[in-house]
Amino acid sequence: MKSANLGYPRIGRDREWKKALEAYWSSRLEEEVLHAELKAIRLHGLQSQKEKGIDVIPVGDFTYYDHVLDTAVMFGLIPERFGYTGGEPDLSVYFAMARGTRTATACEMTKWFNTNYHYIVPELADAEPKLTRNKPLAAYLEAKAELGIEGRPVLVGPYTFLKLSKGYAAEQLESWIDRLLPLYGQVLRELEAAGAEWVQIDEPILSTTLGAEELTLVTHIYDRLRADAPGIKLMLQTYFEAVDHYEAVAALPVHGIGLDFVHDGGRNLQAIREHGFPADKLLGAGLIDGRSIWRADLESKLGLLTTLTGIVAADRITVQPSCSLLHVPVSAAQELALEPTLREALAFADEKLEELALLAKAGRSGPDAIRPALEAAGQSRSALQQSPSRNNKRVNERIAALASQPSSRSGSFEERREAQRERWKLPLLPTTTIGSFPQTPEIRSARRKWRKGEWSDAQYEAFIKAEIKTWIELQAELGLDVFVHGEFERNDMVEFFGEKLSGFVFTANGWVQSYGSRCVKPPIIYGDVELTEPMTVTETVYAQSLTDAPVKGMLTGPITILNWSFVRDDKSREEVAYQIALALREEVEALEAAGIGMIQVDEPALREGLPLKREQWQAYLDWAVKAFRLSTSTVKLETQIHTHMCYSEFHDIIAAISALDADVISIETSRSHGELIGSFEQHTYEKGIGLGVYDIHSPRIPEPEEMTVMIDRALQVLSPDQFWINPDCGLKTRKAEETISALRNMVQATKQARAKYAVETSGS
Repeated sequence: MKSANLGYPRIGRDREWKKALEAYWSSRLEEEVLHAELKAIRLHGLQSQKEKGIDVIPVGDFTYYDHVLDTAVMFGLIPERFGYTGGEPDLSVYFAMARGTRTATACEMTKWFNTNYHYIVPELADAEPKLTRNKPLAAYLEAKAELGIEGRPVLVGPYTFLKLSKGYAAEQLESWIDRLLPLYGQVLRELEAAGAEWVQIDEPILSTTLGAEELTLVTHIYDRLRADAPGIKLMLQTYFEAVDHYEAVAALPVHGIGLDFVHDGGRNLQAIREHGFPADKLLGAGLIDGRSIWRADLESKLGLLTTLTGIVAADRITVQPSCSLLHVPVSAAQELALEPTLREALAFADEKLEELALLAKAGRSGPDAIRPALEAAGQSRSALQQSPSRNNKRVNERIAALASQPSSRSGSFEERREAQRERWKLPLLPTTTIGSFPQTPEIRSARRKWRKGEWSDAQYEAFIKAEIKTWIELQAELGLDVFVHGEFERNDMVEFFGEKLSGFVFTANGWVQSYGSRCVKPPIIYGDVELTEPMTVTETVYAQSLTDAPVKGMLTGPITILNWSFVRDDKSREEVAYQIALALREEVEALEAAGIGMIQVDEPALREGLPLKREQWQAYLDWAVKAFRLSTSTVKLETQIHTHMCYSEFHDIIAAISALDADVISIETSRSHGELIGSFEQHTYEKGIGLGVYDIHSPRIPEPEEMTVMIDRALQVLSPDQFWINPDCGLKTRKAEETISALRNMVQATKQARAKYAVETSGS
């Protein structure tokens, strides 16, 4: 029995990867130096896996931005607007697809299945695929030459790649499969010629809800790949859920199949018990949770492994994580500031590798070979479970009385709309932003000085007030209608709230990649959640004191806090969401009591929490909507509740969005080129809505005419009376000059639209 890994974090222990990329983008690092620095990070990750005792080490999972983008570029699937003329694309083309240029919009970005990782969506359209560079081959040769590692190259599987792509009609899927398969075959043959024995082909799409006809296409794919490269072994890797059509997947002409035994709800194990496992295949047993930061219950994992070895021979099992370790931080070794009981219960990527090696050792030599580790793991988990943080009587009593808590507004939307129109008297097509303004180097420096004790509380508060005042004045000068305070005191939209709620803790270096070089440090929800004092009232009330325009209170919603945190594993996610919701309700009520009459409770992560199986969607959406409404339902009629969502396919959950019962919702639609607008042609939506009119994740500044196109398209299906105009997301990552220029253009586009639609509205 061997241990295997499926993927390793790219960012480096101290985010060296992020720093190198951003230095290159700002012209502070030469391309040659960038390549050298990223190579060092890549090799260090491989060496770490080797030192932890991992037998099968993945190569080719490292990327300069995103692994799906890598696959598109490798196959020459580069939209014409990026000026690609053939050959191996250079970095300017690669990064243009990811980030855009002054003349070309970036490719769309969206969630990787139900995670908080974002991938770049391939655009196929009329592209003619061709192999530009065999990236897995280069990674395989490098690992072998530099470190003596006989790695297992990783590829995004053909079916997953195409199902995640856009730019082709459904009836063209089969023809696209046949266009790509020769290129996949070429990649595999070149790897075989170089001496590679195994290739890991990731097909997480097989863990979603697929029809029988789709399995026929998958069978065709692997029949063809087996025929094109008969001398190399294929490890078909699934993750994030159980496979629906287990017998069909087990029968595919591959040499190994990886299954997730953590997030499968027990269904993969049940399938193996009922149908067995092919005697000619290797089983990749995903036993260690690749998305959790908690130390594994090794006794339980060993019991599951024992069950599997009763069905599949031990020498045909590899012990592996449930998915790539991309989704967890690199190492918990640096978290020395955490309370010992909590620290001992953590396992990041490096610690998970150790757990894998231990389980494989037990599989070979028996449990006694790892008995001290089994006992230590059990003791650490038990100590945390018995801690006061997980036994808060007040929180538990509120959850027990949940049925008596209000989760509906006191008036209908029509009643609220009239009350809010009377109070606010906003113009047609009101303008606003999503919440945050640029977090400049000066702001980050001030926060560091304050946290280190170099600045007093009074110094830091004065600095934050000065930033708020500057941007309140800028919003007035720009002519926006509804202001925000700018969130300058906030490090992250989840971390900020977690620091002020009980039950949360923060790491020193627990960073994970969200998209591109954007790394986040998710809070850890380790105990019961409770509000101890107001979190946002001071800054919001100060901002409102500077202007007669309404200033929105800005909160992150319960589902986003849940989905963007590492969550305790001893309670259901639903119960934890309700704990957060009840704490946020108290903050909403505190804002309203302080005179703040517009309150935005953002839920950008609502959709990403959807289970991969469609039959499980409604149950999740029911409790997610209930959690949001628990947070927002006790305010007055005239208090306007806003929410925001970004980078998701919303047409699947339009009904749930409406059920949130927010008075105004803003939704990203710029990178998807307005495709979401089509959803409103099939679904009636009567509440206030803003569809982001420009992409804030790109440094380019769109002209007013470009935004006008977006506005006109939206108002073909939405009423001007319900439409708001805003950027697609918060402006935290943009520079001040970019932000001001883009917002000035947005206001200009709005004025043009008002002149046009005011006439049409009055005429109707």
